[in-house]
Amino acid sequence: MNDREIALMQQKIDQGILLAQERLVERSRLFHTTLVVAREGKVVELMPDDL
Repeated sequence: MNDREIALMQQKIDQGILLAQERLVERSRLFHTTLVVAREGKVVELMPDDL
């Protein structure tokens, strides 16, 4: 793989991760569940609307 192909693959991976995060937040809203995230080095539980 050349540098351009690697950069394109990384861009697709990044887009996929962002899409997965968006879907997770929407699912959490739909089912009224909390999300567990790392914030400022600590693990916290949040409602999706608090993000």
